[in-house]
Amino acid sequence: MLRQTRTEEDFLENIDRLVVNDPTATFRFVTDNLNTHNSESLVRYVAEACRIDQPLGVKDQHGILKSVQSRVALLTDPTHCIRFIYTPRHCSWLNQIEIWYGTLRRKVTRWMSFDSVDALEQGILSFIDYYNNTHARPYRWTYTGRVLAA
Repeated sequence: MLRQTRTEEDFLENIDRLVVNDPTATFRFVTDNLNTHNSESLVRYVAEACRIDQPLGVKDQHGILKSVQSRVALLTDPTHCIRFIYTPRHCSWLNQIEIWYGTLRRKVTRWMSFDSVDALEQGILSFIDYYNNTHARPYRWTYTGRVLAA
């Protein structure tokens, strides 16, 4: 879902849209370390959905909500039905999708203007259809794992 903002409420709504489809399923979300991805509201949502029956505390004061580290500990707990897996800071396990988003930006959003979020969404969806039908192929990973020289 596209929005004009990128708030914790927007992120939580997207998570909820997935979870409500099958509330008994197990979910694993891979995401970066953006602060909206370990927010108080997300912790409260996961605690309720996973039926975690312990006090959460107060944000910035005590309990699970005290710090980013304590919130992340709850969100990454492998025993919970909703679990977040955070990519390491300053690097990404998602390079291939980042390459694709770069293509999307160069081909669509960089050179076009949109008069609404709906128009932007339609432009992106049209490009996805076009790309999948004419250009889609696996990206070739070329990094060999060797240390890059300065």
